[in-house]
Amino acid sequence: MMEDVLSIERLSKRFPPNIVALADANISVRKGEVHCLLGANGAGKSTFLKLIAGALSPSGGEMRVDGRKVSFRAPAEAATAGISMIYQELDLVPQLTVAENLFLGHPPQRFGFLDKRTRRNRAKEALARVGATFSPEDRVGSLSIANQQLTAIARSLTRDAKVIIMDEPSAALNETELKAVFRVIRELTAQGVAILYVSHRLGELREIGDRVTVLRGGQTIETFDVAGTPDSALVEAILGRNRTLVERRPRPPVTGDVVLKVDRLTAAQGLDIRDFELRRGEISGLTGLNGSGRTSFLKALFGAEVSEAKMSLNGRPYRPKAPRDAIRAGLGLVPENRKTEGLILDAPIYRNATLPAMQGNFLARHGELKAKTVPVLRQLSTKYGAPEQKVIQLSGGNQQKVVLAKWIIKGASLLLLDEPSRGLDIGAKADLYRLVEELAANGAAVIVASSELEELYAACDTIWVFHEGRNIARFDPATTDQDTILKHQILGEHHHD
Repeated sequence: MMEDVLSIERLSKRFPPNIVALADANISVRKGEVHCLLGANGAGKSTFLKLIAGALSPSGGEMRVDGRKVSFRAPAEAATAGISMIYQELDLVPQLTVAENLFLGHPPQRFGFLDKRTRRNRAKEALARVGATFSPEDRVGSLSIANQQLTAIARSLTRDAKVIIMDEPSAALNETELKAVFRVIRELTAQGVAILYVSHRLGELREIGDRVTVLRGGQTIETFDVAGTPDSALVEAILGRNRTLVERRPRPPVTGDVVLKVDRLTAAQGLDIRDFELRRGEISGLTGLNGSGRTSFLKALFGAEVSEAKMSLNGRPYRPKAPRDAIRAGLGLVPENRKTEGLILDAPIYRNATLPAMQGNFLARHGELKAKTVPVLRQLSTKYGAPEQKVIQLSGGNQQKVVLAKWIIKGASLLLLDEPSRGLDIGAKADLYRLVEELAANGAAVIVASSELEELYAACDTIWVFHEGRNIARFDPATTDQDTILKHQILGEHHHD
């Protein structure tokens, strides 16, 4: 039996006025194992991880590292004790270089001065271990989200960590990058380092995990051996009842009028979209490898990215110069990065949810705003304490629901959803796509960009394949198998001339 490097008993956390984020959490992580953590949105995973990493102080319970009782007052104390945390929402400094980020807070020194040569060499070594191809001198803000994630993982390798916490590390990674991460994880565990790995993708847990602990309602439900536990048992433990993954259900043919017609749209980094149409009541999926142009296309439609375009909206010429133009025209965007682009983190939930609807109405009463917010949050099955609660206190998945809620409250007729299920658990994903279907059935048009082809295949009427900035093929998932779509996604067939 391997020795426990991290042991936690009865850990709890309460936020004022009386919000219980964690009630009774227990876990034991052994040296050299990959211990996975599962739980629905709002189960307490984010709070649990922040307590372990020293970002929050517990209200009760006990934590031990290598058998020694510890109590962290700051992340620096946790790092000193050997706990390294890679957050789902990356805590990198975009203005600094990759090398500066890797050694922020613990720079290599020589005779009391910063040793830049050593920093650069060690940065190169860490980047090589995660399979990164960018330079230590690159600015983090210029990197794609996937490469920023690799930077965060590389940073954890620059510390002598006993336990590395990885919160949804694969969310922005493609298959090749994920394999590199798994290779790094195996190297680390072979050296005795423990990994606490959080992901909603059960396939990942089966490939990399040894044991898995399930949280529900702020409490530890059970710890399982990954190899001997079927998916159905894990799903039931997560949700407390049987729940299926997102499944394709029969959908009536789309017969609505053309809402959006893009003859041609061009923008930076080679984006060149042609002959794209979207009808009222249609759910159109965008699939493609990272960097294929899905996000840039949605931002251009929303007026958040400069573009040259010939397109029409509801039969009239449409060329937004700024997001406000798109909002007035009935568009709503759920961005890929909700924390920096979709929310005001320190503002109350109800303020965030009603921002677009209250545009220009600065004298709206608080009661009126809350009355608009609560029913929609209930419809989205959002877990929160009170509408006055700050958004930053919610789990990542519930923050995503607040972003979606603001466009429902606004009454947007064309929804642009960029990776909307990122960070959502199995049940919440199913709820999300059921809601999208309801919105489409009520006349909305929806574009969903996602790296999860299975989700698009289950929920969409049409799927467009993007490759190197172009929309190269359009498929009907009711008559096309996933392998055909994957082939186009990877090989990039049928380019425009």
